[in-house]
Amino acid sequence: MNTTSLLPPGLPPLEDHLVKHLHAMHSHLADAISAMPDGFMPFEQWMDLALYAPGLGYYAAGNTKFGGVLPTGDFTTAPESTPLFGQTLARQVAQILQLSNSTTVLEFGAGSGALAASLIPVLRDAGIPVCYQILEVSADLRARQQERLADFAPDVVWLDTLPVGFAGCVLANEVLDAMPATLFQWAADGQVMEVGVRLSASADQALPFEFAQRAASPPLSHTISARMPALPGYQSEINLRAEAWMRHIGDWLERGAALLIDYGFPQREYYHPQRAEGTLMCHFRHHAHSQPLIYPGLQDITAHVDFTAMADAALDAGLQVLGYTSQARFLMNAGIADLLVTQSPAALSTVQKLLSEAEMGELFKVLAVGRHIDEGLIGFQRGDRRDRL
Repeated sequence: MNTTSLLPPGLPPLEDHLVKHLHAMHSHLADAISAMPDGFMPFEQWMDLALYAPGLGYYAAGNTKFGGVLPTGDFTTAPESTPLFGQTLARQVAQILQLSNSTTVLEFGAGSGALAASLIPVLRDAGIPVCYQILEVSADLRARQQERLADFAPDVVWLDTLPVGFAGCVLANEVLDAMPATLFQWAADGQVMEVGVRLSASADQALPFEFAQRAASPPLSHTISARMPALPGYQSEINLRAEAWMRHIGDWLERGAALLIDYGFPQREYYHPQRAEGTLMCHFRHHAHSQPLIYPGLQDITAHVDFTAMADAALDAGLQVLGYTSQARFLMNAGIADLLVTQSPAALSTVQKLLSEAEMGELFKVLAVGRHIDEGLIGFQRGDRRDRL
């Protein structure tokens, strides 16, 4: 199947084994769409299969995802770029553990294990006998984490289910953006349309899938209408799954705090009239583009985080919203400058990417929510933006 003519410019060609994988994923998706009563698959379900289908989805197959060395990885996260990120974050984690009278850290979606590998030694050096738990949905990534973190055994434990009565610190770095999102568009008549995927109507098209629309359900339409005005032609996302995940934290977090680190905006910025094409992005071999229907199973698909919605979901669950600020401000508050004194110029250049407003420093935010935390968190002591949520 030749998709070259429809690819965004600059994407590298696929190796033969990836072409084979793509064809298998196409068949899997086509069968799933054909099984739908009206041949319409909501985009949330498409994104879920493209990322997590067993053995085929992006996070379920064995292709390299993380890393800064071309051509293997698709993107680089902050913990991958420098251990100073995790070492600085450890200072905030240590305070949360002290305030919650716990030594347990739970990380969702630990990626390659880079964050844990840089964070655990700092906690140990601080005299904290940390129990580091990881909840990972990808069997492939779980195996890679176990290999990378073998030296920290038995202090690192992989969970198969959520804990009950958890006390400690929860970490989710670039987890929310990978949760399948609902895609919608405002029609000319002011109706909310849900965007989905169907089999291509033309057998001549290089891609076997195309976007389709149907009237949004009354609950979905009501929720979207409550968050933004009707703007004909405007397309965006709403991540109800991420909001449900946040509310669920309130069911099992007894004492402690969760630190959510991701790229996104407050709601009024998220649905700004000028952001009329939404925030959906795909990543393949360090190339970013906005065409999620190509390369399913081979590319990452993400949507920015609506931090207002996440904070509201936390409040709905009876949690405290403890702080919200930019990644740059959070890292400065937590003392990253103290760690830079002995660093090489090359290391300083990497850290600059984490702090620069033109790169990760401003786009990435940190949201802290928790329960029974009665002292201000050090990462938010200056520049707390909760009033903007």
